[in-house]
Amino acid sequence: MIKHRAQKAPPGQHRHCERCFSRHCRAPIEISVSCMVISCHLHCGATFHMCKEEEHKLLCPLEQVSCLNSAYGCPFSMARFKLGKHLQVCPASVVCCSMEWNRWPNVDSDTTLHKNIMKETLNEECLDTALALRDQKILFRALKVAELFPEWRKKDELEELMDQAMGGEAGAVGGAACGSQEGNDQSELSQREREDLAKDKEGMDLGSYKTWENIFSKELLACQVAGSATSSGQKTEEASKKTAAASRAASSTQKAKEGSDGAEEGKGQKSEQVTPSRELNGLAPWQEGVLERLKKEVGVADYNMYLVHHGGMLIRFGQMAACTPREKDFVYGNLEAQEVKTVYTFKVPVSYCGKRARLGDALGHKMPTSDKSVDTSELGITIEELPKTNIVEATLLCALEKELKGHEISEARGIDGLFVDFATQTYSFPLEPFSSSAVLADILDENSPPELHMELYTECVTRRHNKSSSAFTFTCSHFFRRDEFPFHFKNVHADIQSCLDGWFQHRCPLAYLGCPFVQNLFRPEGLKAKVIYSKPLKTFAIKPEVDTLLAEPGKCNFIVDSRGRSRDLLSSLPVEVLKYIAGFLDSFSLSQLSQVSVLMRDICATLLQERGMVLLVWEKKRYSHGGTSWRARKKVWQFSSLFSRVHNWQRSDVPSMSEHLRNCPFYQAERRTDPVLLTGMSESREQTRKTLVSTFKHRV
Repeated sequence: MIKHRAQKAPPGQHRHCERCFSRHCRAPIEISVSCMVISCHLHCGATFHMCKEEEHKLLCPLEQVSCLNSAYGCPFSMARFKLGKHLQVCPASVVCCSMEWNRWPNVDSDTTLHKNIMKETLNEECLDTALALRDQKILFRALKVAELFPEWRKKDELEELMDQAMGGEAGAVGGAACGSQEGNDQSELSQREREDLAKDKEGMDLGSYKTWENIFSKELLACQVAGSATSSGQKTEEASKKTAAASRAASSTQKAKEGSDGAEEGKGQKSEQVTPSRELNGLAPWQEGVLERLKKEVGVADYNMYLVHHGGMLIRFGQMAACTPREKDFVYGNLEAQEVKTVYTFKVPVSYCGKRARLGDALGHKMPTSDKSVDTSELGITIEELPKTNIVEATLLCALEKELKGHEISEARGIDGLFVDFATQTYSFPLEPFSSSAVLADILDENSPPELHMELYTECVTRRHNKSSSAFTFTCSHFFRRDEFPFHFKNVHADIQSCLDGWFQHRCPLAYLGCPFVQNLFRPEGLKAKVIYSKPLKTFAIKPEVDTLLAEPGKCNFIVDSRGRSRDLLSSLPVEVLKYIAGFLDSFSLSQLSQVSVLMRDICATLLQERGMVLLVWEKKRYSHGGTSWRARKKVWQFSSLFSRVHNWQRSDVPSMSEHLRNCPFYQAERRTDPVLLTGMSESREQTRKTLVSTFKHRV
């Protein structure tokens, strides 16, 4: 009969209560066996033994728990069954918009339109221009000029780079790993100097030391195991030899005595030389002759695997050279000349005539070559008189060449079979040499008039480059709450941004000639508002049409309070009324209202947990040992840039484009008074009779 061992009850529970799940349990109450049955104090309907109350709190749907995003800044606590519904509006459940688009620089196209647009006052209703300027600003902050024009680095940085390159080359060529003899000529440190150097921790990399110490300890352990196995094998061989010698000892007693004396002397010598035998028999990379022993004991595959895993340490310990010595190198001059015999297997017909180049006679058509250098010496002017290159156009052109064609603009390449471009192109900028970390935005003059160097239209899909590492790929990168993101993507990217090219925004048909006229054709349905681009928030927004009297400064009514400060009529309302009014505003309007005054900021702050979102601000921390880590420094509450949700759009009350063409300065009508012959009038009657229809008519 098999007896089951009684399992011990979990701490806090009784032996009977552990397996009892009956709501109507009538077991007697005993101190160490069972307890009374109770109901949940939150009235969730569960009934259980009293010892299971703490366990029930982990499952009770009415238990008050913190939000799942409490570690990310959510301050709310709620019943457990409300967690799933709360995540949809959780302020810490934030989504970053990853919408991408491509915008190319206008280095090859006509820039007349771009120049005329920048001459006028930038309007917030000019959506494509505002978005292009935003992308251009991001691009100028990302392009490092030193990578495209390394010859324009500062002299001190160039010297430092050359020193590093020369130092790295000397270490690679003249280091001890290559078998140089300079390391043997250096004076070795004394024992006292070694101890002082070991006690001094300055300049030591403890992390690397621990790593190498771990590797060496494993190799030393393997060496000890291999040494013990070898010594045990030697002892077994010696014992067998002794047994054979004892069997032959019956014939000669004197030989047996001499053999025993020799064995004792051998044992004494072995005990004195334990350490050298282990050093010579181990397979560790630092032991002498390890490669010769491996060639004899293991196969070719195991020998090659050993070199792969321990090649670095074998080079460091001098067991093998990092590079092949010159005396062992393979030289073609040491080979003996072989006589080459040509055998003709067929006779070429006399009637066959072919070009010598196609027959393989390469020397027969080879033309003399010469090197030609092209520079500015033939122009007859000095270098200072040459025109300076525009830094923006040259940088964008070089970056675009590398992006689309995959190579530098000054890369050597063969044009055809006769010419080879060695790419000695240089640029002369009216600037001083810049540092290696300088970007294009740092070099530009802030007082110069703004210019537009990007195309007005964008691409969402392209096959010409890798978008993940492209400098001409731009992202939205705005943060929204999870319940706000679908409406942001629909209204901003699907409705507005994707339709700027001739649908949502309509430019003059003569824009290719330079006409900067533009008009927006749609507005939200049922609202007197227009779509604008907000530069501070770098996103699209909806601006309601306000009466001109209210929009003019100084027309609003102000009152003076008891302290002598002037306040507008809106701020004089009770705080409860202001909170009620602010509750109808969208997130974009709340973010703008919070910047009006201190009072409005305090009122908007009361709506942060309900309408706002919380973000973690990360910072990089550096430790004394050189390591780094990221940590959340603080939590920031803010409103998103989402405007009021627009479900449908309707056409705006704007005049037709034909009204603009009547007064467009780029529209030049060409009036002709001379008569022009039509297509049919230029043909003669004889030619018309020869048609297919006229032929059948003539037969009939």
